[in-house]
Amino acid sequence: MNVTKYEHACFTVEKDTQVIVVDPGAFTTDFIAPSDVVAIIITHEHSDHFDAELISAIIDKNPEAVIIGDSSITNQIEAFETMPVSAMDTLEVGPFHLEFFGGQHAAIHDGIPTPPNLGVMIDELLYYPGDSFFVPEDHSVDTLALPVAAPWLKISEAMDFLTAIHPRIAFPTHDAILSSTGKDLVDRMINDVASANDILYLRDTSFVV
Repeated sequence: MNVTKYEHACFTVEKDTQVIVVDPGAFTTDFIAPSDVVAIIITHEHSDHFDAELISAIIDKNPEAVIIGDSSITNQIEAFETMPVSAMDTLEVGPFHLEFFGGQHAAIHDGIPTPPNLGVMIDELLYYPGDSFFVPEDHSVDTLALPVAAPWLKISEAMDFLTAIHPRIAFPTHDAILSSTGKDLVDRMINDVASANDILYLRDTSFVV
């Protein structure tokens, strides 16, 4: 599988010339809709993960693509094909095997409501928790899309999550709110933990798993 990371929480996975787009949101300004998209996965309804204009651009180029997410997302979409999923659901889309986990966005603060959130495992290789640190029990993870900066997280929590999952490879997501200096700092700190646990931490924009 070829993984391409875009700004913030968006990335694509390509396999057998077909593509899944994950969390194309409003903070992702470098994304250009690819061809051969079979599915768009939206982990939750916050705008930095779910942007109507980006989704429309993807569907314009890939009219057969299906939008996959919790019913709180699919119920908002009338013009395009959708598929609601819940935690513990499994799904085959094109050449991809998908499993969904979790169910709830991480807490931000008392009094601030949080939406449903689903993590996704792609081909039993790549795991992305969305806006949560949900650990998929009884599943080994080869590659982890690791949230590293958000109103709902501390860097120590990202480090603990990384060691709990213990993937072979990890790459940062959810980082558009950081300056370049902030990204450098987070990368140094996360890489120290990753190296101590024999995990390869990448900020590369494209790599193979």
